[in-house]
Amino acid sequence: MELRDLALLRELDERGSLTAVARATRVTPSAVSQRLRALERSVGLALTEPAGRGLRLTEAGRILAAGAIEVAAAVAQVDARLAAFRGGIGGRIDIAALPSAGVVLLPSLLAELAGELDVHVHDHDVAEADYAVLARDHDLVIGHRMAQTPPLDWRGLRVVDLLREPIDIAVPAAHPLAGAPAVRPVDIAGQRWIGVPEGFPFDDLRIAIEAAAGEPFAIAQRVRDNRLVEALVAAGLGIGMLPRFSTPPGGGIALVPLAGVPTGRTVSALARRDVAERAAVRHALDTLRRCATAIVGADALSG
Repeated sequence: MELRDLALLRELDERGSLTAVARATRVTPSAVSQRLRALERSVGLALTEPAGRGLRLTEAGRILAAGAIEVAAAVAQVDARLAAFRGGIGGRIDIAALPSAGVVLLPSLLAELAGELDVHVHDHDVAEADYAVLARDHDLVIGHRMAQTPPLDWRGLRVVDLLREPIDIAVPAAHPLAGAPAVRPVDIAGQRWIGVPEGFPFDDLRIAIEAAAGEPFAIAQRVRDNRLVEALVAAGLGIGMLPRFSTPPGGGIALVPLAGVPTGRTVSALARRDVAERAAVRHALDTLRRCATAIVGADALSG
């Protein structure tokens, strides 16, 4: 059994179609199919079976797909030890980052890794579950979640929690609550709200605040970008929520802590388990931890 062929089973299990596997591995679908058939002949078992118009793994296929992860992780560990013996870590690493988390961590990370690794950053703002999808095509993913524990969609990945960032209520600088030490849900009940798309973590927090206040917000706009939320709040078009560390001071808004409802997000680094064992990725993860501690101190997590 060739590791590259076992890896195809793993990719098919995660991506769900030969076309997606071919795109990820940069070969044709027919080449993927031929290699899978050859692997089936070599082990003497059916590894895939029809599922609608596509394919899915049989139980034997899932066993080998899981083994592919274990073998790839072991190979990566050996490569990492060899790199340490040679006295240097190099190569390219691709990082997908949520922009608002990247604002906090990426400047110091890139400065630390300059001259060591060739780092390529890709910015993505996706729903919480989809950070696991990004990990299929990037070495590292910097994402966030609202719950204390990782979502089920992240299972099977290496998850390193980097920091816990408070989420504050953003109001216009001239708003009566702008100077308050804290606000309660009842203090902002019924106000116009600059929100995020449904399914995004901040929207779940908005729902919890509404429940505590006993009155819904009038949602004026739903936008993804935090800079746009800042601009709309500063223009007096509503109030919203913004993360404390990654929101620059001033700009016509004030951040006020929320009392009565637990708030905050955990910023995490995600990677496939075998990818996390690569020397360059391990080095980047260690550097991320140090950067988080240096930036936010006690709010950094040990990972």
